[in-house]
Formats: sequence, C-alpha cells, structure tokens
Amino acid sequence: MMLALERDMKVSRPFGVAGRYDVGVESEGGVVRVQVKSTIFRRRGDCYSLNVMGPKRKPYAPGTVDFFAILLIPIDEWYIVPFEALGKKNCSIHFTPKSKRQKYGRYREAWELLRGVGVRGRAAERRVGLWWGTGNQGSSLRPE
Repeated sequence: MMLALERDMKVSRPFGVAGRYDVGVESEGGVVRVQVKSTIFRRRGDCYSLNVMGPKRKPYAPGTVDFFAILLIPIDEWYIVPFEALGKKNCSIHFTPKSKRQKYGRYREAWELLRGVGVRGRAAERRVGLWWGTGNQGSSLRPE
C-alpha cells in the first residue's frame, strides 16, 4: 500500500489481529476497506490466478470489504478491484494481463478508485457510520 501513500492517500491499518480487512484508505465518502492479496501462481501461459477468500476459507460477506488490492508479483502489476466486481460466489479469480479481453483490465493500477471517486449515497454513509462507530451494523473495529 506504499503506492497509495505515494499518491497522497491516507492509509491506516486496523488495530488488532483479526480485522476483516487489511487497510483503510480515506476517501471522499469516508474510509474504504481494502483487503490486500497477491499471487505468483501462473497458469496457462500468461494467466495468473488466486483465491479470494476470507477467514476459514469462506467468501467475504458483503459489507466487510470495499476493494481488493491485488498484486501480480511476477509482473509487478496492481489491480484495485471493487468487491461488487467479483460477484457473490466468486472465490477464485484469473488475470490475463496481455489479453484485450481481460475481465479485470479496467482495474489495472486503478488507484483512483480508492479515493472514492463515484462513491456516493447510502453505501458511503454506511462506511462512514461503521468507521466512526455511529452505524447500527457491526464493525471490524469492535468485537462482535
């Protein structure tokens, strides 16, 4: 997440061992929750693959993570993928960086998404409420 800092974003890490996300990034709409993932696993030529799973190898529940920051280590490329882009049941994702038909190509080095550009309305309000402890839903900053 040093690259986010280099882009003048404010990055913080939740206190404690068992947070549901790795870092928080201040945005226009509050704080976005980012889960950082990486892979070196290469399959079928230039395709990279990784599992995107939460604790106990279960899918992340909606509302626990806003973005995934995914690093393809061998080629040093980052993808900033919104939770919604993965789908509810998608635990394994694949990247084909050299393909024109790559599903996640629009998220390559898309650091501006973490600034909250386009993040408005109820989702942003919920994030702010959760972060500051004013929401009525559980927060990873407090034990459940």
